[in-house]
Amino acid sequence: MNGELSGLTVDSVTGIDVSLPLAGPGARATAFLIDWIVRLLLALAWFVVAALLYNGRLSLAPPATNDAGWFGGVAAPASGIYFLYHPIIELVMRGSTPGKRMGGVRIVTRDGGVPGAGALLVRNVFRLIDSVPMFYGLGLITVMLSRENLRIGDMAAGTLLVFDREDTLLPATAATGQHSGRLDAAGAEIVAELLERWPRLSPEARARLARKLLARYGEDPGDLGDAAEDAWRAHLQRLTDEREGS
Repeated sequence: MNGELSGLTVDSVTGIDVSLPLAGPGARATAFLIDWIVRLLLALAWFVVAALLYNGRLSLAPPATNDAGWFGGVAAPASGIYFLYHPIIELVMRGSTPGKRMGGVRIVTRDGGVPGAGALLVRNVFRLIDSVPMFYGLGLITVMLSRENLRIGDMAAGTLLVFDREDTLLPATAATGQHSGRLDAAGAEIVAELLERWPRLSPEARARLARKLLARYGEDPGDLGDAAEDAWRAHLQRLTDEREGS
């Protein structure tokens, strides 16, 4: 990692240095607000539908006495959706959530990798501390004062929030070259990096980056459209196979 505030510089899986800009308070707040709205709507939707089914009429009122069926079928699941939204979704989406994706940010470890279940769990448990006294007051203060824009949960889990920029796959020194023919060493590393991150990129980003790489090495992408993901990937894999076989 570099010592500048602008971003985290890591060695990618291919050995190419990649700079990941750190997300600040504004990006964090935007992503959190979107996720808060999503999880609130999901929890309310479950509560309303389950309560109507449980009561058998147009009423959301809980039973007058303690009822295990109401708790297990209505209250507990709705609460679980609200409070477990972040750890479950971040694990499934590999450090992202709908709010983070819309805000263009994601969670990474200090080496730029995808955080594991343990780190994500620790990060979310510490939300209880970050939210003190209210509206994530303590967390916001630590983000503004810490050198890497970290809240306490990030400090405990060893994670950072960074902007997920697709163009970091193509370092300037490599993307602006005018080579042609077989892949050179740098090109092979970039292709491997793109294939590694392929599942997490949008179809448009896949097509754009693949087209640039193919054009750089004299490949004619032909009439492949943005949605022809398998064809783009096959072209890139063929370039890699040809280099390995040479």
